[in-house]
This record gives sequence, C-alpha cells and structure tokens, in this order.
Amino acid sequence: MTGDRTATVGRLVDRKPTISGEQIVKHLVPPRQFADATVDSYRPDADYPSQSEAVDAVRAFGDRWNAAPVTGFFKRRKAPTTLPGMYLDGGFGVGKTHLLAALWHRAPGRKYFGTFIEYTALVGALGYAPTVELLRGSTLLCIDEFELDDPGDTRLVSRLLSDLVATGTQIAATSNTPPNALGEGRFAASDFLREIDALAAQFATMRIDGLDYRHRSFTGHAVVVAPDDLDAAVASAGDTVTLDDFDDVLAHLASVHPSRYVNLVDGLDAVGIRGVHELTSQTDALRMVAFVDRLYDAQIRVYASGLPLDQMFAEDMLAGGYRKKYLRATSRLIALASA
Repeated sequence: MTGDRTATVGRLVDRKPTISGEQIVKHLVPPRQFADATVDSYRPDADYPSQSEAVDAVRAFGDRWNAAPVTGFFKRRKAPTTLPGMYLDGGFGVGKTHLLAALWHRAPGRKYFGTFIEYTALVGALGYAPTVELLRGSTLLCIDEFELDDPGDTRLVSRLLSDLVATGTQIAATSNTPPNALGEGRFAASDFLREIDALAAQFATMRIDGLDYRHRSFTGHAVVVAPDDLDAAVASAGDTVTLDDFDDVLAHLASVHPSRYVNLVDGLDAVGIRGVHELTSQTDALRMVAFVDRLYDAQIRVYASGLPLDQMFAEDMLAGGYRKKYLRATSRLIALASA
C-alpha cells in the first residue's frame, strides 16, 4: 500500500540472506518484468535494422521445437544444419534480455533462465557433477549477462555448457563483455566465443544495435530526494521498505556473496539510500552493479539523497575495463529512481 499511510522502515544491513541450491534453482526463471515477454511484444527500432533481424533470428531458433518431423522419402534427405546455441551481443538497453526471455517462453519442457552469477553459485552450492545431473535433459538453458572478467568462472560455465550441449540441451546467452579496449561491436562477441572453446563453432551470433530503451521515457539524471524528505518518501513507498546510509550499504554488500543479493532484496517495495557519493573502490563499484541488477530484476523502487545514483561511478571507472557494466547499471538506476 502506498500514499495513504506510512510503513515501518527497516534497514537493509539487518537483512542476513542465505541461499541454498534449491532456492537458486527456484529462481532460474525470467525476471518478473519479463514474465510475459514474447517475440511479438518486442518493439524493434526502425532506425536499427539489426533489432528486426534479431527478432527473426530468435523466432527461427524457437521454431525448431515446433518443426514437424521429416518422414517418408524426404527422411533420406539431409536435414538442415542448425546450431545448438544463440548468442545475443549488443549494448545495454536494446532488449537482449527481453528476447532471451521470449525464447525461454517458446521452449517446451524443462528449461532454465538465470544470470551467469546464478549458475556459478549453483555449482558452488551443489558441486559440479550434481549441477550437471540437475540440468541434464533440459530443453533450453538461458544465460543472461555472460561474464568475461573472471577467467575461472568463465571456464567453469563453458565446461558446463559443453557437457549439456553434448546431451541435447540448447543454449542461449546475452553478452556482458567488460574490456573497453575491445569496443562494443562484434569483436566483443569474438572474445566471448574464444573463451568458450568447444562451443565457439556451435553458436549463432546476433548483434543488436540501438539506443537504450529505458531512456526513452526519462531524461537527465536519476531523481534525487532532498535529505529532509527522504525518510517520509521511503516510508510512503510501500509496506516493506528499507533506508540506510550509502557507506553502510557498501559495507553490507561486501559481507554478502553476490549470489545472495536476490534474497537480500526479496519482498522489498522500495530501497532508500542516504548520502550517495562517488565510489573510489572498483570492488565496491562491481558489487554495486550486481546489487543494482537484482533491484532491477525485482523492479524495486529506489529513493536516494546526495549525488545522483547514475553519477556514483567515477570517470576513470567509466573509461576503464568495466565501462559496459557501469553504463548498464546507471541506465537501470535512472529507471528505478525515476519510475
């Protein structure tokens, strides 16, 4: 309930989330804002033909599950070659996650949708062999925000995908390539494919260009709440809300594994942050990116005082190797703080 009464304001730092392998598996579905995503509900920008091409590619990939079996005389003819994987490469805010979720909805049977962090956490919670056994036999495995900045985890997930593809699972992924020197074009996709070794030749790569759709409705910076108004604004934002100092949030995120951030924000209507300032630690900045991703997945409203949230990443960070991550986070923060 909002507007007509205030809630008891809690603190994010008092929430001590845990997560089990079973809970991770339960969350391996598209975020709630994509619960009804379809290929037809994606709205391509006419100024960027690659968006329409991506829609066609995703539709064709999904049609394989509805194709009629070849029988009779034609059975002797060689079936058309189809790759078991699709990789959507592009900038932030062009609808890659929407298309990935749409593909997930088109797939029959048992299927999974999660972020790169969720899959690595699943292996950490269950062990490698039990994770393979759990996911084996699934129709489709979707990986959003495939990471390249941790070689060990990248190799781990690459091995997992190879083992699953070998048993018939189809794979779809979106990019989250960090190296600024590589740019945001096809070279980034090549870097991804080089990392996944045996799967490289099995992925159809689709580049999606375009503008950030989240900024079509919002302009300028994330909305800032005056310090004197922050308590009341947060209290009126829902039944379950939190309000914390920015530095306390940073310290708490450091004490919680990113795989648990999904439970850290579970059930919240809004999050309040007091005294936002520019970040000086890249480690803090990367944890904040992971936190923002979970806030965005859950569509949790953010109220903040101090520096606009989209300006907390320093210029040298935005010019460095994690530029793409930070720009995606600022895009999402503007939307969450301006909704």
